[in-house]
Amino acid sequence: MQTPPMARDDENSNAMITEIQSFLCDVSKSSGIGFTGVFKKDCIDLSRRVALLYYLLEEIKDFESSLGSLSELMEAIKSVKGLIVCAGSFDHNISSDGAAQKIALQFQLVTWQLEKALANLPYDQFEISEEVKEQVDLVRGQLKRVTRRYCGPQDLTSLCCGVSVSLGNESDSTERIDNDHQEVESKVEVIVNETLSNDMVDQVERSRIESATASSDVSGLSKTTGAGCGDDTANNIEENKKVGSPVIPDDFLCPISLELMKDPVIVSTGQTYERLYIQRWINCGNITCPKTRVKLQNTTLTPNYVLRSLITQWCTTHKVDHPTLLANRRLKKSDGTLLDVSQDIDLIEEIVHNLSSHSIEEQRTAASKIRSLSKRSTDNRILIAEAGAIPILVDLLTSEDTITLQHVVTSILNLSLYKNNKELIMLANAVPSLVQVLRTGTMETRENAAATLFSLSLEDENKIIIGASGAIPHLVDLLRNGSKTGKDDAAKALFNLCIYQGNKGKAVRAGIIFVLIQMLTESNGLMVDVALTILSILASHQEAKAAMVRACVIPNLVDHLTSGNSGNKENATSILLSLCKRDNDNLGFISRLGAMIPLTEIAENGTERAQQKANSLLGYLQRFQDSQQQPPEQVD
Repeated sequence: MQTPPMARDDENSNAMITEIQSFLCDVSKSSGIGFTGVFKKDCIDLSRRVALLYYLLEEIKDFESSLGSLSELMEAIKSVKGLIVCAGSFDHNISSDGAAQKIALQFQLVTWQLEKALANLPYDQFEISEEVKEQVDLVRGQLKRVTRRYCGPQDLTSLCCGVSVSLGNESDSTERIDNDHQEVESKVEVIVNETLSNDMVDQVERSRIESATASSDVSGLSKTTGAGCGDDTANNIEENKKVGSPVIPDDFLCPISLELMKDPVIVSTGQTYERLYIQRWINCGNITCPKTRVKLQNTTLTPNYVLRSLITQWCTTHKVDHPTLLANRRLKKSDGTLLDVSQDIDLIEEIVHNLSSHSIEEQRTAASKIRSLSKRSTDNRILIAEAGAIPILVDLLTSEDTITLQHVVTSILNLSLYKNNKELIMLANAVPSLVQVLRTGTMETRENAAATLFSLSLEDENKIIIGASGAIPHLVDLLRNGSKTGKDDAAKALFNLCIYQGNKGKAVRAGIIFVLIQMLTESNGLMVDVALTILSILASHQEAKAAMVRACVIPNLVDHLTSGNSGNKENATSILLSLCKRDNDNLGFISRLGAMIPLTEIAENGTERAQQKANSLLGYLQRFQDSQQQPPEQVD
């Protein structure tokens, strides 16, 4: 008997989804592994973004899908896979600048192609969970921002008309890039040299810095960016020479970023760099001075206060906005006014200097003062960071003095409350040391380490880094065995980290489901709200759903449909919907437990989200009950 046309379409859709998921698995497995060279960061960022799409496809498997839209997404993911295979091992030492330019262009095209494919998916046809929808929106938002940084969509559209970006076969991905661009080589040159924004130059430059080996030098970085940056830092120099713009003195430009420095620091060779870029260079394992290529005797970064003052004076004289909140020892407030902080700066700089003392007593006293100052105000958090305290504090996270360590962890927590400091803390590579504190510290330091990880994880990209650091099992342990404060801090951190779909499996494998279900049954009921909230986030993950069912959580969830506050009822309904939709065994179970009555009440009087979830679950229940009431077919 022939398969009905609709069934064939559904089978084709499922087959295509399975194939796309296979690609995503390949991309996810290769993320960060084996990537070297100029485009290492671009490859890692792109592969992490597409890996998030796996769970979207998992949820739409059972729906009649648009083959055209899925085909478009398929081609985009093929392009991603082929590109990261080619670009992930690109070596500028054996390749021409033209090849680097072509790969840079491919990142533009593939990013635009993937964002366009996601935009064209018929989302209204699918019952996608809110958590997965948030992840897809996150990916689309990131891709849009990257596309805007590269160049306008009209340029990409006109170029894509003549260039295929499909790179599906790994074996010939390099050849495809060369062949695809052969016919539009002149267009490539125009776009690379005339259309790419300074942000694109900066991105490639940063990628060069992160992936360069110890033998690389600044001139090499400038010559091989492949984005129109010439031997003498052409882009920034030409920008500075615009009509009416003062020429920035060379000594004021960071030799790495080629930008006006806001926080110049001196390395052991005597060279001065912008703190952010030299710290990133060191964090990548480089042990030489980028400019002189001389081995660094140590990684101490000493603030160059004289040069900072000269840069500030020059900016004031030439009416140039200085890229810092400090100008002439005055702090620029959000309303544009300037606050004289001369005395505060002198005090803070002295304290920061003492943080590097060889005396444990001086270190302890300085850390205590930083802790106190950083607690008081945002202004202090800004000034402490401007004084270069963050890298020193991060180094002290390995201190064997318990009191010093308590002050240091709390200071970093306080400093992280100011948004701009989060990046500086991440750049100082604080996460591994915070995880170590979370594992071996006292209860107070563990609590504050967990709170710091929560604060840092408010930035989306940090969720991935923290999740990959091994923090989640230790947070689950603190959630299980910590003090009341420790459990609260761990719960907040875990909730935030598990918003990223890739961290949910790590949490499940660390035993979080068992801990949360225990919280639901505790007599004091202090953590019920938290437990239900985290479970509602995890419920979209297959491993989590299986673990919840094995732990017999369904009766407890049905009980919460009739008791507790509106938030608990909403979360319990959401979890039950994830566990029961298209699962007849679970639908039959909650039906026998009498879930219809409380669900009907929630559908009428619950929160807006609870009403939506309750109505969906009632629909599944009604269809299940109708199927059970159908009379058996008569047999002649």
